[in-house]
Amino acid sequence: MKKYLLAGIFSLFLYLPSQVYAWGLTGHRVVGEVADKHLSVKARLAIKKILGYESIAMASNWADFVKSDSAYKHIDSWHYVNLPEGLDKAGVHKFLDDDTTPNIYNKTNEMIATLKSSKSSASEKLMALRLLIHFVGDLHQPMHTARKADLGGNRFYVTWFNDKTNLHSVWDSKLVDFQGLSYTEYANAVNNASPIDLVNIKKSNLKDAIYDSYLACNTIYAKTAVNSNLSYQYNYQFLGLLNTQLRNGGIRLAAILNSIYG
Repeated sequence: MKKYLLAGIFSLFLYLPSQVYAWGLTGHRVVGEVADKHLSVKARLAIKKILGYESIAMASNWADFVKSDSAYKHIDSWHYVNLPEGLDKAGVHKFLDDDTTPNIYNKTNEMIATLKSSKSSASEKLMALRLLIHFVGDLHQPMHTARKADLGGNRFYVTWFNDKTNLHSVWDSKLVDFQGLSYTEYANAVNNASPIDLVNIKKSNLKDAIYDSYLACNTIYAKTAVNSNLSYQYNYQFLGLLNTQLRNGGIRLAAILNSIYG
């Protein structure tokens, strides 16, 4: 009886919403490692003063690690923003301006303001920096700019190489882990932006980044069928998009940190 009970609990776990996660351990560290390669000297020194010997890559998962602590339960909704279908760029920007509920857009801006403020304490800056690093990674995971109806793909059920899962989990970690690379290897592999790409990413703002992820999310929804068995073909189809989102997340994080610290 105990064996069947445990099996049932495990099966249920596969379908529980987990929208507070994004990229998984490896993906977040890839974003952090790419960012580290694009930091200015001033930003690097300022970050070291706050994080000490903790690297950006290692700090990138702190916001997920603390989810088990009830004291941080209130930050769950800060990891994503639910966007309606059918919006153009202006519509996404307006939605972000109008939505006052705590979400990844307004809370990322809040973390930036905390880091810029001379009135922020050392502990406030440490938390703000860890959250900022994580949130910039999150907002480049397309299922964190997805639809409320299916909880950002958590209720969009598929199989991954015949294992039951959901679309959110596929994009959180399964695609990333399928590449079989360490986060440093992965960061080196995707850190290949052209000079034009670098300029465009650095010129863009948070709203633009969220809109780009929203477009990626729409593509994913359009090309993924409910209950489909995803495997090699899916990896081949979406690997380019996956790598672009990870790379852009790192470059954009560095651009934000460089702008904070001059």
